[in-house]
Amino acid sequence: MAQSLPSIVSGEGGLSRYLEEIRRFPMLQPQEEYMLAKRFAEHGDTNAAHKLVTSHLRLVAKIAMGYRGYGLPIGEVVSEGNVGLMQAVKKFEPDRGFRLATYAMWWIKASIQEYILRSWSLVKMGTTANQKRLFFNLRKVKGKIQALEEGDLKPEQITEIATRLNVSEEEVISMNRRLSGDASLNAPIRATEGESGEWQDWLVDDSQSQEDMLVEQDELDNRRGLLKSALTVLNDREKRIFEARRLSEDPLTLEELSGEFDISRERVRQIEVRAFEKVQDAVKAEAKRQAQALRPIETAEAHA
Repeated sequence: MAQSLPSIVSGEGGLSRYLEEIRRFPMLQPQEEYMLAKRFAEHGDTNAAHKLVTSHLRLVAKIAMGYRGYGLPIGEVVSEGNVGLMQAVKKFEPDRGFRLATYAMWWIKASIQEYILRSWSLVKMGTTANQKRLFFNLRKVKGKIQALEEGDLKPEQITEIATRLNVSEEEVISMNRRLSGDASLNAPIRATEGESGEWQDWLVDDSQSQEDMLVEQDELDNRRGLLKSALTVLNDREKRIFEARRLSEDPLTLEELSGEFDISRERVRQIEVRAFEKVQDAVKAEAKRQAQALRPIETAEAHA
């Protein structure tokens, strides 16, 4: 991936010019993406890797826009997301049967979140899982409960947020005050050709986004189908423990499950690990089957 990527130039209009530039890169059809990924994985074709990266820059920009309220330069946030995208391309295995966008979005988000945490300093905002969850979800929950006023939250709002995020009310108050100095999403920006608007008005593309197109239309359904099918290899106890530990937004502890099944915590852990291995094997087997179904198409195109 030696070829350079577009960069956001600091100053007015830099973001606008960047968005216009990355829109020029075409999005890939599934089979084209598969062939490029194979060429890079098997032959180290950097041109193929560059096409994979540039075709997903709009995905990075859209994800990065979701993190624009942390008082950090949007150009740096996008750049960090692009680093995550490049890592995803390097590690992507096309024969698994998933699209690159589905795989890359997790790398992009992880790279951006790590940058934000480094910039804010873990000493300042906390190191526990609860504090990190609160840090990245406070604005979203405030929006859902219409807590849009500046300054301190109302007591009933604090209670509801604490309940929703499973944190203490003191943590909610503290984090809200730390984040209160961020730039408003209603801050004005000036676009090209005399247009103007607010940060929140900036969508990456007027057409259907790549994330929506690639993830919502087929990958999400495909992944759910694979997982649902894979869960059938588990018995009732394995399934309960696997779902409670791996699929729940608020995973149960080993202690809680050991009490539920009247077994030791170590035994719960062993069952969880075994269940995960069984599900993983089932998913890999189905992904391999799907990859084999693609090979006749690949061979036909290679001889076309």
